[in-house]
Amino acid sequence: MAVPDPQPEPTPPEPPPPPPAAPPPPPAPPPPAAPPPPAAPPPPAPAPPPPARARPAAPPPAAGAQNGDLTTDQLLARPPGGPTEGWQAVVYQVSGGRVRPAPGPAERARHQLLARIVAPVAGCQRIAVVALKGGVGKTTTTACLGAIFAEHRGDRVVAVDANPDPGTLGYRIRRDTSRTAKDLLANVDKLDRYADVRAYASQTDLRLEVIASEADPARDEAFGEDDYRELAAVLERFYSLVLTDCGPGLLHSAMRAILPTADQLVVVAAPSLDGARSASLTLDWLDKHGYEQLAGSSVVVINAVRERGLVDVGKLQEHFARRCRAVVRVPYDRHLETGAEIILDELAPATRRAYVQLAAAVADGFHPPPDGSQA
Repeated sequence: MAVPDPQPEPTPPEPPPPPPAAPPPPPAPPPPAAPPPPAAPPPPAPAPPPPARARPAAPPPAAGAQNGDLTTDQLLARPPGGPTEGWQAVVYQVSGGRVRPAPGPAERARHQLLARIVAPVAGCQRIAVVALKGGVGKTTTTACLGAIFAEHRGDRVVAVDANPDPGTLGYRIRRDTSRTAKDLLANVDKLDRYADVRAYASQTDLRLEVIASEADPARDEAFGEDDYRELAAVLERFYSLVLTDCGPGLLHSAMRAILPTADQLVVVAAPSLDGARSASLTLDWLDKHGYEQLAGSSVVVINAVRERGLVDVGKLQEHFARRCRAVVRVPYDRHLETGAEIILDELAPATRRAYVQLAAAVADGFHPPPDGSQA
């Protein structure tokens, strides 16, 4: 029996080829460029400073001050000074100046008066103090008015006694020279400087200068028209304010030189019927003799007003207010009644306030410098 040929063993299948390698992943796209940072916002505007604590209005700058000048208010955190009256002054003093209330109404009114008193003037202002009769307080008014001006103003103020007879102005101050207006006139050709003139004047503590009249009862010549004209020509060269204490009446010789050169008049009246009539007659005389403007611009002083007088002073004031520029009442004052040396600090407060009001009223009539600056 034939043996079948052995079947060949099957060839094992070839292993499948390995799968193709996966393609490498595409490179990652570059990250998008970062957007430019936004522009920084502008810095915020600085906050306004907190409102400053109220303080009294600063006085106007001195004449001639220019931008950029260094002033007290610019350099000092707390300028000197503060309220001086009322509860505002108490608070200011108790706080050591750290709390500075605004001045009260009374103090503001006083500051306004003082601002009028120090008004600049053009050249020399000549103020004549007149009365038709004696004994009404004309010399007292001259001395007190001049003292107020000298106390508050920075320029030179002089009062001159132009009484044709021996006058009393020199008795109302503490004299530091016995020289008189006659002595000055005797040496008028030697008066080239202020110091030369000053040697003939007495000066008070408040800087008022007074040129007294000759008090010798044996003299045989009155102080007259030519004397006053020559004296006034000297004083106008060296003083900003010249106050003239005129003699009683309007017809004596010196008045013929005083009235034509006066810038304004102060007419003094007593608070009585005859005193008021005399002052009214003074204004009538001025109107009838070519001095209408001088009468209309005058200031009338009703002097030595008592609290409980029999005369209605209000009616007197109304009468004169229709005829002149201003009327001022001055209260009766025991210090002035003595006729001795006048010391402003010895006056009653109401009397001193009245003279401050009088000085402000007179200063309202000053002629200012053309450029508005201090003369």
